[in-house]
This record gives sequence, structure tokens and C-alpha cells, in this order.
Amino acid sequence: MRTEQETSRAIELYSDMIRRICLLHLKNHADTEDVFQEVFLKYVLCGVVFESVEHEKAWLIRVTVNACKDFLKSLFHRRTVPLEVLSEEAASVSPEQYETLEAVLALPEKYKDVIYLYYYEGYNVREVASILKKKENTVYTLLSRGRELLRQELGGDVVG
Repeated sequence: MRTEQETSRAIELYSDMIRRICLLHLKNHADTEDVFQEVFLKYVLCGVVFESVEHEKAWLIRVTVNACKDFLKSLFHRRTVPLEVLSEEAASVSPEQYETLEAVLALPEKYKDVIYLYYYEGYNVREVASILKKKENTVYTLLSRGRELLRQELGGDVVG
């Protein structure tokens, strides 16, 4: 079990990232908060000794993605929230950024995870492969296909 100081430090460092990952998967604030709390409860109760800050961050990302997947598979989950719920988050971003965010959210999950970790969290391909437990060549392929889907959706060039 972790100390209150360790937990406070982790929440301060990673809360925004965890919420973004949850929102990316769940598209709903209430569900995001539920999974957010679950992730940090697992963190508090977890006995893993992390080798580094990056190891801790990767562990939290993996736990968050798994918790989101579990939530989406649960009997209690209802997928009735429209994408417009995200509009309150969009108040601080430009229309182009919001359009890109909507396009990323609309991607199939396997592309969405890779694109998010690579572009939004700044991981390189090797790190993304490690976090998602995929081969590096698979990550390259998913990035390429995800960018192509975004390019078709947005009708222009996507950084790649």
C-alpha cells in the first residue's frame, strides 16, 4: 500500500493524462471520473516497486486503458452519450484542434490508442509498443493506417 505522499505526488503528476485517456475511451465525464478513481485506487493498493518515473507512468497508462476496456465491457455501461458532451472541453481549443480531436475519437480503438500515445503523450514507437504489448512494426503499421484514416476524414495533410 502506498503512502499518502506517494499518492498525492502521482495524482498531481498524472491526473490530467489519466483523465484524457479515460475521456478518449469513454467519451463521458461521469464515467471518466469513475474510472479515474478506480485507477488511482489500484495505484494505492498496488505493491509494485517502480524502476523509474517512466515505468510508473507506463504502468498507469496500461492500467487506465485496461480499466476503460473493462468498463466498456461491463453490464452497467450504457453507450447513450452523444459526442457533443465533449463540447465543454472544446471551449479552450481552436476549431481545427477540436475537429482533429473528434476525428481521433472516431477512430477504431487500435488506431486511437497508438495515435494518442504517440502524438499526445509524446512516446516513441518502441515505448508505445511496450505499453500496448505490441510489436514495433505493428505500431508503425497502426500509426500509418490511423494517419491515413485521419487524412481521409479531415481532407488534408496529417503530420506523420
